[in-house]
Amino acid sequence: MNPDLSAERVDYTGDQLLESTAPADPYRLFEAWLADAFAAKETGTLPEPTAMVIGTVADGRPRSRTVLLKEVDAEGFVFYSNYDSAKGAELVAEPRISLLFGWYPLHRQVRVEGTTAPVPRAESEAYFATRPRGSQLGAWASSQSSEITLDELQESYRRAEQRFADTDVPCPPHWGGYRVTPTMIEFWQGRPSRMHDRLRYLGDGTTWKLTRLAP
Repeated sequence: MNPDLSAERVDYTGDQLLESTAPADPYRLFEAWLADAFAAKETGTLPEPTAMVIGTVADGRPRSRTVLLKEVDAEGFVFYSNYDSAKGAELVAEPRISLLFGWYPLHRQVRVEGTTAPVPRAESEAYFATRPRGSQLGAWASSQSSEITLDELQESYRRAEQRFADTDVPCPPHWGGYRVTPTMIEFWQGRPSRMHDRLRYLGDGTTWKLTRLAP
């Protein structure tokens, strides 16, 4: 039997998020929440603390998918991908992007809006060198987002294995990082009776204005 979706609900019980205790710099709050997300991973309640849904625009249509956060600092949020993928083409045409961290077991979300730019090639190569060899080969084998059969994909991977059988796997020229420079970061904390806390930071990366939004 199908579940009764209209009756499905959770009454959130998170700690209150207040302007008086929120830091002036949203990155400090994000780092604290990210640390909580990793602590939840250790207890088995949050398997992917770095998972984030990224939203792009293609011909006026929104598109979304999940990637992994690989770096965050005062300059923004970094993830890696195939530049020739669908999202890569979309970000060339429209560099504006959204991120969503759904830390649902903690009754928390973080929303980010901003613009993207490729990271320097040296950064992409340095990160690529830390990836497992299988993932490195996969970056060469997969023409991401293109139509392919399973047999063709497996054959492409075998060719990559043969090509780099006796050497380190270099970073492909079509693969690298994106840095998201935020103009908005919103922290959402679930609260009882749907009276959630929503604190929004608007800024240019250095100066931020903090406001509360109605739940």
